Amino acid sequence: MILQIQEQEKINKIVRILKESKSILFITGAGISADSGLPTYRGIGGLYNDKATEEGIPIEMALAGETLKSHPFITWKYLSQIEKNCRNAKFNRAHEVIAEMEKSFDRVWVLTQNIEGFHRCAGSRNVIEIHGNMHKLFCEGCAWRKTIKDFSEINIPPKCPECGRIVRPEVVFFGEQLPHKETKIFYDDLYKGFDIYFSIGTTSVFPYIQQPIIYAKQAKKPTVEINPDNTGISHLVDIKIPLRAAEALDIIWEELIKSS
Repeated sequence: MILQIQEQEKINKIVRILKESKSILFITGAGISADSGLPTYRGIGGLYNDKATEEGIPIEMALAGETLKSHPFITWKYLSQIEKNCRNAKFNRAHEVIAEMEKSFDRVWVLTQNIEGFHRCAGSRNVIEIHGNMHKLFCEGCAWRKTIKDFSEINIPPKCPECGRIVRPEVVFFGEQLPHKETKIFYDDLYKGFDIYFSIGTTSVFPYIQQPIIYAKQAKKPTVEINPDNTGISHLVDIKIPLRAAEALDIIWEELIKSS
């Protein structure tokens, strides 16, 4: 790809910073999976936009924790539609580059809002799935747990084989609290600090997604946003790359390899 001079200068600056860096934080949202063919509706599948569901309620309500408790058939219905939309997709070059960087730098972490598991599938190990993973199921009534490849392995809604209760995925639905374990890992590593911070494919509407960029600014550490659109943190970052994630990260990685 031929970049404009201004964009090439930004890429060159990022490469220079990376050559002097030992630690990186990647914050990712639905946009990083756009090149995998997934829509980008706030990280939950992209199927509905502003339309109401068949039940006449917003998709946020259908995918709320309270609805899961009171009407689990509704929540599982729409979660299964989202999973089916993701099923034939796989990780893309953006996920691969991040996984390769983890092998090349001393400390690399990914904070992702995505629930499809592409970062781990691509080879990243230090992944904080702050909104969970739709392929991990558990029963709130007993100790039963299972990781599945896709929802074709289960009936909708799935029932616990041990106690018969309807199980749920390890996903943070609307109105639910963030998982304690992942949150602790996130803050422990955030306070250690990173040499450079990337925000990729996220609108950054949640305070805990904005926080690392704000923290980096206070610590005078370089920040990069890769996103074709302007977001809640675009005015804060040092370098804004208005490209798709796979395209931008592949260019950065190739330039970094060439300059080594």
